[in-house]
Amino acid sequence: MLDSASRGWLGDSVLQPSADAYVTYLQRHGYAAASVSAYLRSVDHLAHWLRERRIPLCRLDERLVQRFVGEHLPGCACPGRVQRTPHQVRAALRHLLRILRVDGHIAAIHERLPIPIQHELARFDAHLASACGLASATRRSRLRGVRAFLGDRFRAAPIRLDAISAAAVIAFIVRPSEDPKPGRVRERRAALRSYFRFRAVTCGDRVDRLVAAIPRVAQWRLATLPAHLTPDELRRFLDAFDRQRPGGRRGYAMARCMVDLGLRAGEVAALTLEDLDWANGTLTIRRSKSRRADVLPLPVATGHAIVEYVRRGRPHATSRSLFVRHHAPVDAPFTPACVRSAIRLAYARCGLAQRYTGTHVLRHTAATRMRYAGASLKDIADVLRHRSLDTTMIYTKVDYPRLAAVAAPWPGGAS
Repeated sequence: MLDSASRGWLGDSVLQPSADAYVTYLQRHGYAAASVSAYLRSVDHLAHWLRERRIPLCRLDERLVQRFVGEHLPGCACPGRVQRTPHQVRAALRHLLRILRVDGHIAAIHERLPIPIQHELARFDAHLASACGLASATRRSRLRGVRAFLGDRFRAAPIRLDAISAAAVIAFIVRPSEDPKPGRVRERRAALRSYFRFRAVTCGDRVDRLVAAIPRVAQWRLATLPAHLTPDELRRFLDAFDRQRPGGRRGYAMARCMVDLGLRAGEVAALTLEDLDWANGTLTIRRSKSRRADVLPLPVATGHAIVEYVRRGRPHATSRSLFVRHHAPVDAPFTPACVRSAIRLAYARCGLAQRYTGTHVLRHTAATRMRYAGASLKDIADVLRHRSLDTTMIYTKVDYPRLAAVAAPWPGGAS
C-alpha cells in the first residue's frame, strides 16, 4: 500500500513509524481502498514538507497542518503525483493527528496550555457539572471563554484574580479588533461571570469589582419574532429528502423529529433504539439540555418516518444509536454536526438556504404549528420541555388569528 500510494517520502520520514497504524485505522473505520490511497498521498506530502523544513515530529499540531494547507498547497511545486486538494488533505491529516496522539508521538491538544491553566479549567469544569448541573454544550461554551481569557492574561504565570483590572475584563469581552457580535459578547460575558463566581465560592476571592466591570449587552426580551417555516416552506423542506435512498430516509426521519416534536439537533443525535416504546407510542429524551429524561408522545407521521428508516435505510451496525453513519467512518458516533449538515443540505435543495442555516428554526416551527392547531402555551412548554412558561410566551406573537381578534381599532377610523 505504501509503495503504490506515495512518492516514497513517507518511508524514511518521522511519520513512518505510524504509517501502518494509520492504514489500519482507516480500514477499520470502513474507508475504501481508493480513499486510503488518497489519504496516504496526503500524509506522504506532509512528510516531505516536514523533512524539507527540518521540523521535528513533536511540533506537529493543528496549527502546523493549517500552515501546510494554507501556505504550501496553493503554490506547491513538489514533483510527482501528490495530493493538493485542501479539503481532502485536511481530512487525511486530521486522522493522522488522532493516531499520533493515541500513540503518544505528539502532545494532546490541552497539553499546549500551561499546567496552571489546565488544572484551573479542570476544576472549573467539575464545578459546572457537579454544582451547577450544566449540560456539556454549555460547559464547553463557558470553558472556551475562560480558556481564552486566562491564556491571554496569565499564560504560564500563576492565576491571580487580584491582578486583573476592570479594563482587562472589558477589553476581553468587547474585543475592539473584531466585530462585536451580540451572541459572541454574551457568550464571553456568561463565561466570565460564571468563572468569577466559581472563584468566589471555591477560593474565597473578592470578585465584586470584576463582576461589576462586565459590560451589559443590550437585549430586549421578546423583541423579535421566532423564525419559523411557513406551511409552504415546510412542505418544500420535507419534500427535499429523497425517501427512495437510505440517506434521504434518515434525513426525513430526523427532520420529522424536529418539526413534529421540537427536538434539538443534539437530542436527535443522542436517540437510541431503546428510547422508542412502540407499545405505548412514546419517545424518551434522555440527553436533553435540562439533563433529565422526558417522555413524549410519538406522532404518527414521526413514527412512520422512523420505521421506514429503520426497516429500509438503517445499515447493520453494532451501535444502538437510532441514527448512524452510512459512510466511513461507519462506527464513529453520530453527532449533532451530522444532523445539522443533513438539514443544511435540505435547505439548499429546496431553495431556503438564503433564509435559514440552523436547526433551531425547526423547533420554532414545531411550536408555531402547535399554536396554530389550538395548543395552549402550557402544552407547548411541556413538549418543548421549557423549565419556565415565560420562555414559551414568545410564541403568542406568531398567533396572528388570536392577535387580530384583540387588536384595537386604529384611532380616527379607517380612511
